[in-house]
Amino acid sequence: MRFLKFAAVFGVMAGLSACGDTLGEQALYGAGAGAATAAVLDGNILGGAAVGAAGNALYCQNNPGKCR
Repeated sequence: MRFLKFAAVFGVMAGLSACGDTLGEQALYGAGAGAATAAVLDGNILGGAAVGAAGNALYCQNNPGKCR
C-alpha cells in the first residue's frame, strides 16, 4: 500500500511540477502538486500547497530551461 501512495505522489508531482510560463503559473501548479501530495499522504493540505508553490517557483526561476 505504501508503494501505491508513493507511485501516486510521484505521478502527480511529475505531471504538475516544472510547468508554467509565468511565476504565477509556476506557483499555482506547484501549489496544486503540493496539496495533492499532502492529501494522498494524509498531511496538512495548506502546508503542502505552500511548500509546493514555493518549491516549484524557486526551481523554475533558477532553472528556466528545465521548466517548459
